[in-house]
Amino acid sequence: MKKCIVTLLVLTLFLSGCWDRRELNELGIAMAIGIDKTENEYVISAQVVVPSEVSMKASTGRSAVTLYTATGETVYEAIRKMTKNAPRKMYPGHLQILVINEDLAKEGIAESLELLSRDWELRSDFYVVVAKDITATEVLNVTTPIENIPANKMFNSLKTSEKNWAGTEGVILDELVTNLISDGKEAVLTGIQVLGNKETGTSKQNVESITPSTRIEYDNLAVFKEDQLVGWLNEEESRGYSDITNTVTKTVTSITCPKEGKIIIDIFRYHSKIIGSINKGEPEVDIKIEAEGNIGEVLCSIDITEPETIDKLEKIYEEEVKEIIHQTIESVQKQYQSDIFGFGEAIHRSNPKEWNEMKEHWDEKFSDLTVNVHIDMKIRRIGTVNNSFLKKIKD
Repeated sequence: MKKCIVTLLVLTLFLSGCWDRRELNELGIAMAIGIDKTENEYVISAQVVVPSEVSMKASTGRSAVTLYTATGETVYEAIRKMTKNAPRKMYPGHLQILVINEDLAKEGIAESLELLSRDWELRSDFYVVVAKDITATEVLNVTTPIENIPANKMFNSLKTSEKNWAGTEGVILDELVTNLISDGKEAVLTGIQVLGNKETGTSKQNVESITPSTRIEYDNLAVFKEDQLVGWLNEEESRGYSDITNTVTKTVTSITCPKEGKIIIDIFRYHSKIIGSINKGEPEVDIKIEAEGNIGEVLCSIDITEPETIDKLEKIYEEEVKEIIHQTIESVQKQYQSDIFGFGEAIHRSNPKEWNEMKEHWDEKFSDLTVNVHIDMKIRRIGTVNNSFLKKIKD
């Protein structure tokens, strides 16, 4: 027995304590971080949880978050300087979203991301977005209904939108860094903007009315070349990007009826594949798309019970989506010369030897690249009603 006790005492000498232990009441939980830049300094804003206001017992009805800002020559310095006016050290382990100012994005985002990709306290599953026509600080200063922590609203809205609406992309830090350093694939980020009165948006009054006077909304995709923002896709082009890159989960698409009016197709399955090849010494790409959907809304006089009608609608969908994709590719080729679609990666996969010879001049090759689009659409259901009552009214 004495030998056992002695052995246990000796073993305890080799056990380490919690040398990096920190109490929860010593930390400021940052849910969102914004990065702006003046001429020479970074402006960092942190949306921090107010513990008493997220507690059901101690809540007084005040804001559930507060915003701290600090400036510094580097992002790291600015974050540390927040302790000058914040009672707690910032803890980013629960970060939901990072907002980068548009002007800073145009200069380049690599330096801003260096600390965040290195910091061991940070998980890499937070979204990164670009503040469009507004500072990141102003975005983080807007109060939101339903979600009393605005960072949660921004995170959940983007997560929901990318699953149900083509044209928004939930890009996390790891994906962004991978695209920034990848050969043959440039980065995109979803834009975020503030609609309405910015001053009213900071007050409690903004969430006390049925219709908030100020709200946060996601808006289209920012195009990057290396680490610099070079432009924006419009809504149709943003959807075209999603169609090409296989990021559509569910969405709705409006197509033209054979004569006049519109039909809405509810897409529930979508798969696209990019295949690279070399044709007569030049790179070429084929995009193969398979889609399935149901008729969601009929805004024209048409008999959807006829198989021939369904065939026509499938062909119309294929042609109209193909046109959107071609317009999107042509716009990016001519305006930005930035391969955000990953066509270069497809060439690399299929023809690595040829890719190594052309990758240094891929911008020029991409601008003149031939892209063939093949779409196979199947409409599965027409809904619980056969023909729309609009057909009877117009007949």
